[in-house]
Amino acid sequence: MIASPAAFRRALLGWYGKHGRDLPWRRTRDPYAILVSEFMLQQTQVGTVIPYYDGWLERFPDFHSLGHASESDVLHAWQGLGYYARARNLHAAAKLMARDPNHSLGELPGVGRYTANAVATFAFDRSVPIVEANIARLLARMMNLQVSIDSSAGREQLWSSAESLLPKRNAGHYNSALMDLGATICIARAPKCDMCPVHKFCRANDPQKLPIKKQRAATKTLIEHHGLTTSRGRILLEQADYRWRGMWILPRIAPITSRAIYRAEFPFTHHRITLSVHRARLTNGRWFSFDELPSIPIPSPHRRALNQLLVGTAVPAT
Repeated sequence: MIASPAAFRRALLGWYGKHGRDLPWRRTRDPYAILVSEFMLQQTQVGTVIPYYDGWLERFPDFHSLGHASESDVLHAWQGLGYYARARNLHAAAKLMARDPNHSLGELPGVGRYTANAVATFAFDRSVPIVEANIARLLARMMNLQVSIDSSAGREQLWSSAESLLPKRNAGHYNSALMDLGATICIARAPKCDMCPVHKFCRANDPQKLPIKKQRAATKTLIEHHGLTTSRGRILLEQADYRWRGMWILPRIAPITSRAIYRAEFPFTHHRITLSVHRARLTNGRWFSFDELPSIPIPSPHRRALNQLLVGTAVPAT
């Protein structure tokens, strides 16, 4: 634990006043808008999220509009961000909130301790701790934490430490400062210790080796075969029922030895997947005109394939 939380906060907030990031979700106290940002920021970098966040709020400005949207429209607005379970959970949460605005935030789909506390502190300035990746790394170094932050013991120590440092007032401002310090100074591979405003409070002997994490699962490689069937300005697609459930993809086919007309790799969780597309004469699926493609939800790897394979057609997402 830090010996002088008050001195730590003063140093942190002094730095934040000069170097804090100007992010669009920090310009609002709307709990819906903040919840949207928190869902989008899960496993996605800030720079990637910002244009999606602005576009999302134009399309779905509140719980009511999102709750009454179709799943296809929701997935279309989310395409490119990946991890589509987040979009489905946010959609399901909006449906519940549209029916009952007093629904408990912590009981919404996809909302855990961090997300519930983030909305509470940033929308309502409640004095509650938050621990996400940047704050976890920062606190682990401050404490010289020698247990895995993925373990129950490590998580408990991080949350306990975050709570012990909280101010009684202006907690949202403080939590933003803590997050920004982790994101811009106390970074993962090369922490900028010489620029850190709270360096004197840090107990880490070798910051670069912290935090300790469980070993990642080995990356698996897969080849997935799909068919391209077109006719008179139309293309045959199938609706995914697994990885990209509800989105439209090139139809799956059995492994084939003929030369692919398109091949590209993309990462997915612990996998490295090769998308291999072959010309085919398929019948199962749904026909779409080339002009319809921009308005339907298509996962990025398949849309990139269509962009290349259907040169000169209106494939890019709008």
